[in-house]
Amino acid sequence: MPQQFPILLSTMNDVPGYQVVRVMGEVFGPTVRSRNAFSNMGAGFKAIAGGELKGLTKLLQESRQEALARGANAVLAMRFDCNELGGTASEIAAYGTAVCVVPATPAGQQPPGMAAPQQQTYGS
Repeated sequence: MPQQFPILLSTMNDVPGYQVVRVMGEVFGPTVRSRNAFSNMGAGFKAIAGGELKGLTKLLQESRQEALARGANAVLAMRFDCNELGGTASEIAAYGTAVCVVPATPAGQQPPGMAAPQQQTYGS
């Protein structure tokens, strides 16, 4: 069973219901793999029949771990990128922006611990 990480992961730049309060920077999960016809065929069969591509899952886990190490609780704008290196290898990377998010407060309510603004009365 894969290890679970307490982190929000999204391909979106903003997540409805949450507010970004701090940006920790980019996080990466890169790997370079030599080309192997048999493993490429296996990945192709999984894509057709359905199934987890464990190499990509590992990259996501590495990005999450890096975000947690920076104190983030979310990774936004998550992407995968793949490049061919000289026809003999592939570079694959999972990357995004590590951020700290908090639940957004409804209009007119103050976040916990913040005092409501005082209304001033002038001249009576």
